Amino acid sequence: MARRSHTREVGNISSFDLSEVGAGKEGWLVNDPNLLIALDTHSLALSTRTQVLVIKFGSRHHPVKIRPDLSPIDSEFISALEWLVFDHLSVLAIGTSCGYLLLYSLQGHLIHKQIVYTGKILKFRVRETKGDLTQDMSSEEVCAVFSGSIARFDGSDIKNMLHRWFQEKESEYLVQTSNNMDPENSENSFARLPYQLWNITKYGACLDGAITGVMPPPLMELQSNQRYYRAIAIGRDAVISAYRLSENRSRSIVGAILSRVVPATFSTISSLSKMIWRSKSAPQKKPEAKPQPFAQASSLTCLKDHPRKGEKLTLSPSGTLAAITDSLGRILLLDTQALVVVRLWKGYRDANCLFLEMLVNKPSSSQPAYYEHVKSDYCLCLAIHAPRKGIVEVSGESIWCFCFLTLLLHFIYRITLQISP
Repeated sequence: MARRSHTREVGNISSFDLSEVGAGKEGWLVNDPNLLIALDTHSLALSTRTQVLVIKFGSRHHPVKIRPDLSPIDSEFISALEWLVFDHLSVLAIGTSCGYLLLYSLQGHLIHKQIVYTGKILKFRVRETKGDLTQDMSSEEVCAVFSGSIARFDGSDIKNMLHRWFQEKESEYLVQTSNNMDPENSENSFARLPYQLWNITKYGACLDGAITGVMPPPLMELQSNQRYYRAIAIGRDAVISAYRLSENRSRSIVGAILSRVVPATFSTISSLSKMIWRSKSAPQKKPEAKPQPFAQASSLTCLKDHPRKGEKLTLSPSGTLAAITDSLGRILLLDTQALVVVRLWKGYRDANCLFLEMLVNKPSSSQPAYYEHVKSDYCLCLAIHAPRKGIVEVSGESIWCFCFLTLLLHFIYRITLQISP
């Protein structure tokens, strides 16, 4: 019987010149801390601190080079990279050390530029959100993680903006004007994307974080149409910390009164002073883009165990589970809804985790040949790569599968040699 292969080739990049991102050096794909990688179904993005190479699988064209307009005064550099896919639209999201969000097309055209917060964007996270009982459709949410805050973008807002941009491109209007467009004005090509921003530094600066879903309002809270989100973060001071995020910036009556009275009072005083002193109006300058103020975030719980520190956070596709690695070589499997650690692994220093789905219910002979698998046919598994042990361990909900790859590091090294020019 012929041996079955459960893998298929996604793309081949060995024919491209990748020396600009460090190809050709030993371990360049694994050991370079400044190299960012974003993998999509049809494309691969490799980024250094100043430029991005976009490789489209199955294409013989040279990689598309993207050089964002970075500020040399602030020593700005690329700090985050992620693909955003909405229906048939794929764009590349780039985050900078100054807190800017940049969206680029596959051809390297700048679609949108917007400041989110004055800080380094550590990571982008994309999560599918299911609709409630009144909504059958599901959408996505995009989160930008900072060292002390987290921002949330609604996927529908980004999707609508992308549809408008591609419609303009199809009408050949944007293509004609993009060549002469000032990069400083490119961020105002469309309306500013709305988002929410929260401060999550109560237990110290965080190394990574994520919004895991919607949660009920706190007790004794008046019911309203506002949503509450659950967020988790990891850091040096607190291994795990959890927060309840509110869409409102202020829920108290005093805060609502002050937010209305104080601006009106200052506006009245300013207008009276202008009438009295008849000050000449200064020439108006283009206002600088500023991040919006924080919304309300309340802490739920935290885990402090000095000297243990959180290192990496891996979120499941649904957001209900999270795998957290710490500085003591442990892996904690966290139930993000109950905020309970349901499993603990020890002896996995410098480990990397990845959630994947394994097919467990195969179609029977009585089912048609064109049978399409449903979600219940798959089992959620957690793959753990322990580089010091040289193994990959895959554990699932109902099965335990241990794949000991003693030559894993050598295998990665051989892949690196094949990719190098």
